[in-house]
Amino acid sequence: MPRVRDTGRSHTVRQELAAALRAGPATARDLSKAVAISERDVTFHLEHLAKSLRARGERLVIEPARCLDCGFEFSRREKPARPSHCARCRSARLSLPRFAIG
Repeated sequence: MPRVRDTGRSHTVRQELAAALRAGPATARDLSKAVAISERDVTFHLEHLAKSLRARGERLVIEPARCLDCGFEFSRREKPARPSHCARCRSARLSLPRFAIG
């Protein structure tokens, strides 16, 4: 669970994440820099943002991570967190999943 701290924000973290995603597809790393929170916190908030988007008739689109060694695509993975290694070849060289609002 992310830590709560006073950052002087005028919008919630999830509102800022949604605004960043509406500007275009981004990785969790890109979003963490844009919103000034950790990557781990980004994945936590994205899970909840997906639920909020569904309620409004939108959805969080996830372009899955891919193994850079064998090309395996994590297409069935529903968690926004980055996988640690390839399910096929066990390599740790993976592209980051990208997120967008669709």
